[in-house]
Amino acid sequence: MAIDEFLLRRFEEPDEVREFPLGRFELVRIGGMTIGRATYQPGWKWSEHIGSSPEERCMVEHLGLVVSGRAAVVGPDYDEVMEPGDIFAVPPDHDSWVVGDEPYVSLHFLGADQYASSE
Repeated sequence: MAIDEFLLRRFEEPDEVREFPLGRFELVRIGGMTIGRATYQPGWKWSEHIGSSPEERCMVEHLGLVVSGRAAVVGPDYDEVMEPGDIFAVPPDHDSWVVGDEPYVSLHFLGADQYASSE
């Protein structure tokens, strides 16, 4: 897809906001892409606040950048902590949670449309 016009957007005016306990996910659609900004408060955990049970895992793949805070991500063969400046590629079948007492913020360039969606 070719970009044929100049566009300037900000997360302060998102196209969609998905809210859940201890977190929110803002989506901006621009240039044929959907970019998401995740903001999670201390104590947030995917399996508790988005999943329907402690055993459920996120089945969305993510490609993104950590802006601030720290989050753990655990999958079948990895267990990592992501920090500001990290660029991440996380395959489906994982759980994640905020580490420490600072909010975690990340930008998502892949998987944003499907993440925390009620569809």
